[in-house]
Amino acid sequence: MPDPYPLLLRPIILEKVWGGRRLESLGKVLPNPGAKYGESWELADMSATSASGAGGGAIRSSIANGELRGKTLHDAAALWGDAMLGRSPQPDSNFPLLIKFLDAAENLSVQVHPSPTYAAATPNAFLKTECWYIIAADPGALIYKGIRPDITRDQFAALARAGDPALVNAMIALPAVPGECHNLPSGTVHALGAGVLVAEVQTPSDTTYRVYDWGRTGREMHIEQTLKCATFPGEPGYDELLRASTVGALKPGQSRTRLVTTDFFTVDELRPGAGDLIPLGALATGKNGLDSCFALIVIDGECELAADARTFQPVALQRGDTALVPAAIAARSLLAAGTNLRALMACIA
Repeated sequence: MPDPYPLLLRPIILEKVWGGRRLESLGKVLPNPGAKYGESWELADMSATSASGAGGGAIRSSIANGELRGKTLHDAAALWGDAMLGRSPQPDSNFPLLIKFLDAAENLSVQVHPSPTYAAATPNAFLKTECWYIIAADPGALIYKGIRPDITRDQFAALARAGDPALVNAMIALPAVPGECHNLPSGTVHALGAGVLVAEVQTPSDTTYRVYDWGRTGREMHIEQTLKCATFPGEPGYDELLRASTVGALKPGQSRTRLVTTDFFTVDELRPGAGDLIPLGALATGKNGLDSCFALIVIDGECELAADARTFQPVALQRGDTALVPAAIAARSLLAAGTNLRALMACIA
């Protein structure tokens, strides 16, 4: 059995009606010159997806480097067990993170993912807590994050059932600012506006309920499911939704900041200077206090993942790459920064 080492993962590119060609700016190869691509799944291990999301089948990232080249992330997790996660995995469980890049050339549907209560009571409905890190945005681009405090459940329901475009005005609209990060607890009604490119870190689910689709036809809508699991003003969880972190871009001189802390994962942004050598072990700690695996997502620039005492062979990364570092080597991992490095570090809680 090979010893744990950092895994480079092959992206899985998906066409979307709202997508474009901006994923090419992250080094992604888009198969069809005339198609619109909205998602690049950078790290995925799902035995099934929803029919209205990724089509219903399994999606599992394949490994692009080292002795496990050609195997899947699921294979590696099964092989390495607690050396991968920092805790013993459940039998036949999926990897507990899903990481994507999203190119919203057009508005995404206004949608919601199951609230904890709804997910617990509904078969095949899975919690999806996520965060968006805004990589680039067109001037005037917006994101939509939650229902306005002055909108009641009944008012929103009437707009949703009528397919009224005024439903968008019932949402909290925020400017899409590159470098900002937005946390969206499951149950938050939300949408990416047109002209936004984001990195998304989330729990491994694509259970999505659409409530408004900007006049597009032919896609399934889920009005009643949305109304059952959305978080409304005055209801439990709404104050948490409003408090969910929106972290601004790093200020000059800052090299790291914590963007998101959830029950499932943490996300840090790293912007070290060229030539800096950063020990990553202090950030790779789960809520059990033990070392945890983490993903490094390169937003811009380049770097090298190395190890003290040469525990593993160095791995070179550039803009758009994602690497997964198993828990067994997390504490010995070092980041050697190149020029203009900007990276996200997503750690399993």
